Order: sequence, then structure tokens, then C-alpha cells
Amino acid sequence: MTDPRRHLFLAATAAAVLLATACGGTTIDDAQDEGAQGPTGTADPDAEIPEGLAIDFLPKQLNNPFFDLVNAGGEEAVEAVGGVATERGGTEATADSQVEYINAASQAGSDVIVIAANDPDAVCPSLNEARDNGAVIVGYDSNANCTDVFVNQSNNQLIGQTLVDMAEEQLDGEGTFAVLSATPNATNQNAWIEEMEQILQEDEYADLELVDTVYGNDDDLESFQEMQGLMQSHPDLDAVVSPTTVGLAAAARYVSDSEYQGELVVTGLGTPNQMREFVHDGTVGQFALWNPHELGYLAGYTGAALKAGQITGAQGETFTAGDLGEFTFETDGEVVLGPPLVFDADNVDDFDF
Repeated sequence: MTDPRRHLFLAATAAAVLLATACGGTTIDDAQDEGAQGPTGTADPDAEIPEGLAIDFLPKQLNNPFFDLVNAGGEEAVEAVGGVATERGGTEATADSQVEYINAASQAGSDVIVIAANDPDAVCPSLNEARDNGAVIVGYDSNANCTDVFVNQSNNQLIGQTLVDMAEEQLDGEGTFAVLSATPNATNQNAWIEEMEQILQEDEYADLELVDTVYGNDDDLESFQEMQGLMQSHPDLDAVVSPTTVGLAAAARYVSDSEYQGELVVTGLGTPNQMREFVHDGTVGQFALWNPHELGYLAGYTGAALKAGQITGAQGETFTAGDLGEFTFETDGEVVLGPPLVFDADNVDDFDF
């Protein structure tokens, strides 16, 4: 590990792990959804990554602050392996938009397509065509049902547990809350919300109630408007949990300039640079996230290793992802970056991303 922030990140994850005692200690989800391509062939750990690999990154949308950070990490990894990185995508988080750019990457002869899917199924016909044209397909952030491997930022159960526990702690164990999510079909958002719903059925959360879920489509203005609508529909709401960086920033901005500032708990997933001002002005007490730069970096290295044949994604395979060190596929087709980190006023200024 050469990045000093990596050491800070790993050391601080102990706080997040303590939030997840009900998770049985596991940090890996089940294997990919039925219909995924999954591991094929035999790995050669000694295979060399060829120079000049064309690696395309397709985020949910361009001009999204979170994916700007993720893909900067991906570009760093591609540069380290001597490849050529290209970012493709539209400004709307839709499957139709992604299909267009998947086709463009395939026609350009992409060796690796790294995608955060806006829909788990709608992008698959184009991704399968790209595979037939020679590309390997890596999911990151939000998986599709047809990727070769998925680079998961964390464990779904642990993320759900962290989101619930941040709300529970700040509400002193009781109250109502709503979820401000991204798109209705985002696989990662839906998985985290499902985990939250399951966790809320446990006796210790009997006094915590999820009353509504709305979608801002990972658009700042739409998210702001949905937040405004939530408070009109639920004027006595105690908290809002937004498991998307765009939504959390929009929710915090709305609350910071409203009568609810200091009264309504706002928490979720966000970056320190986005949320710092809202932590310091008292709008947000806690939020969480993994390191987005490292997520992109791991995805880039995973794609290069997969294309080179160093890995197939089979359970038990290990590989080295540059400065991040060694990773293991604990289940077929999925490698995990690590548990989320909880940020608050005590540590938010220690990170710059």
C-alpha cells in the first residue's frame, strides 16, 4: 500500500465493522444473480497483462461527482498496466443511454468494459454482443446480470446495517424515516434497501419505522424536489436516509436552508468533500462511504487481470491490484473492496475525496 489515505481508511473501518455484529462477520454477498456470465476457463496467475489494453468505463452517468472520483481511480489503474482508458456515457442515468455507449465501445474494439448498470437486464443484450466481439465485462458499483465479474464496493448486508444503525443511533432508537434513493432499477440501491427492510424486522429496531421510499434518479434537481416532496407528505418525519451521493447532498442542501435544520436527521452515503460543510453546520451528524477512487482502481485492475487470463473470477482465486495489494474472490464472480467507513465531525477533515 503506497497511498497513506489507504492506511487511514483501513484503520477506520473498525468503527464500521462494529456496526455490523448481526452480519456474522461476513463481508461477501452471494454469487452473482442468476443469468450472469460468471467465471469461465482456467486462470494463469503468471500471465502478463499485455500493453495497450483498451479499457472503457461506463458510469451510470457523466458529470456525477461520485463517478468522477471512481473513474479517476480506474484511469490510474489503467495507466499503471500500460493500457488506454476511455470514459463513455450520457448525462442521464438510463439504460437506453448506456446501450448506446456499450455499442460504441464494442465497435471501437474495447478489450474491457467496466460498467455501473442502470438496469440489471436491459443492458445485457449489448454487453453480450460486446463480449462476442472480444471484450470482457466487469461490473462495478451496480451490477448487471451478464457481467463476467463484479467489483463490489462492500457487502450489501453490511451497507444496509450501517445505514440503519446510523439512523437508529441519531434517533436514539425510535422514530420514522424515509429513503431517498437513486433510480428505481438500480441494483445496488435496491439491494441495500432490501437489507434495511430485513434488518428493521429485528426486535432491537422495533421502534424504528421506514415510511416511504422515493427516487431522485441520481439527478441533483430531481433529488432536491423529491426531498421537498417528502417533507410535504411527511411533515413529522424524523430522518431521511439517502444511499446515493447525489441524493444525500441534495437532501442536506434542502434541510440546511429549511426549518428542519437541526431537527431532521439526514444520513446516507456521500463523499467527505461533498458533505463536509453540512457536517460542520450541523445538518449531517454521520454518513458513510467506501473510497470511490479505490473502487475504480480495483475495477480497472480486475478488468486487466481478467482480460490477461490471470483470473477468471472463480472462488478462491487471488490477484494483486497494484497499490491496493492482494484480493481474493470469496465467491464466484465477485470481489469486494471492503466495509464502509463512517464519517462524522471527528474524522471528515482527514479525507480528501
